[in-house]
Amino acid sequence: MKTRNAWTRILGTAAAAGVLAWAVVAGQTSTATSSKPVAETGPGYAIEDYNYPNAGKILAEQGIVLKRGDGHIVLADCRSEENLLKFLARDRADVCFKVIGDEGFLTLELKSVHGVRTDDSGNTHLAMTAENDRVEYNIPAKTWEGVGESVDGREHVLVEIRVTK
Repeated sequence: MKTRNAWTRILGTAAAAGVLAWAVVAGQTSTATSSKPVAETGPGYAIEDYNYPNAGKILAEQGIVLKRGDGHIVLADCRSEENLLKFLARDRADVCFKVIGDEGFLTLELKSVHGVRTDDSGNTHLAMTAENDRVEYNIPAKTWEGVGESVDGREHVLVEIRVTK
């Protein structure tokens, strides 16, 4: 019986010590300097919004409003190569775009467009506005074509380019 009482006292003391240790740990406050979640301090996510990069600078320097696109139709220097989309517009220098990849889209505002020379893309789809009308063209590869103002005399604004190979 003495052995049993001794074990009971040992187990009771151990249990009491465990409860006491838990109470001490639970009552302590954290000494960490920051409790912010990692997501608030780490790098952000890269989210594609399809807005054209440096659009404000291009508008200020060249008078072209470039809005949104998938990055496959980009503004280019017309002298940089021959296989470019080239737009002719009244009272301004020609405006060229390079198509990167098999398809692409770009929304923009380019006023007074009256002609286009397409690149080697299989089809170039243009959307233009004149007054309250929307006019669309499908133009095959490597073709010069009158569009917009040269077709019906009204001032047209090029608002969208879509290409497919």
